[in-house]
Amino acid sequence: MAVASLPAPDAGGPIAPESGRGLGREWRSFWSNPLAIAGISLLGFLLLLSFVGPLIYHVNPEATNLLDTFAAPSAGHVLGTDALGRDELARLMLGGQLSLEVGFAAGILSVLLGTLYGLVAGLAGGWLDAIMMRIVDILFALPGLYILLLVDSIFSPSAILLVVVISVLSWLGTARLVRAEVLTLKQREFVHAARSLGSGTWRLMLRHLLPNVMGVVMVTATFAVGGAILTVAGLSFLGLGLPPPTPNWGGMLADGTNYIFQNAWWLIYPPGLAIVAAELGVNFLGDALRASFDPRLREGRA
Repeated sequence: MAVASLPAPDAGGPIAPESGRGLGREWRSFWSNPLAIAGISLLGFLLLLSFVGPLIYHVNPEATNLLDTFAAPSAGHVLGTDALGRDELARLMLGGQLSLEVGFAAGILSVLLGTLYGLVAGLAGGWLDAIMMRIVDILFALPGLYILLLVDSIFSPSAILLVVVISVLSWLGTARLVRAEVLTLKQREFVHAARSLGSGTWRLMLRHLLPNVMGVVMVTATFAVGGAILTVAGLSFLGLGLPPPTPNWGGMLADGTNYIFQNAWWLIYPPGLAIVAAELGVNFLGDALRASFDPRLREGRA
């Protein structure tokens, strides 16, 4: 019996996965998810507050006034003042810039590192994959807080240093997830077809495998950014972040707890709520992306 021959795929373009579908349905599902709207709203508010707010609220966050310390919220100081008479709202805005910039930069960089590492390990397989994953296991066993303390004691803290250290300690989970996806994808027919057409390793990774793991990468990126923002706040709360007078939400929260018995609630709740809102925003986005792009969850809803 004659077997009908299949048309040869185009060697110049990427080989589509077996499903042959675009991501239109997934994105429509994402935008119709209330969690996505909630997450975007929270993050949008924080971004506007941190980066657009200072253009409207013209108050110097570093200006001190010892005659106006611990002033309660009023028309002159919307969120009151701190122990040095500095405007709390202005400091909250400036602190948000640092917290969000470092958090997003560290989260995105960690996902890029983990994605590249996972692609290489999963596609290589064999002894190279085994060695690369043992390295991941060893790094997973290292205490992250101890490494941060060690780095803080050796180098002068800076925003770039925080981004590098947090990203270096946070890419391991992404590498494992991407590797697992690649191990499954490289057994699919479109990968075998790309190999038969002469696709090299880098072309295979970037043109054929990477687009098919983007769902996992996007979900991981949201949680990585949330974890980085929380790590920055936690380090600053412990005194391991950027030194004063540079404000950030974690440092402002730590300073506010020193005056908790003076009923200066405006020094505690605003930075604390900002951290919670940022964490909720990125987690809502992550949940919405996972619900829209994870095929196992889509099949469960079908």
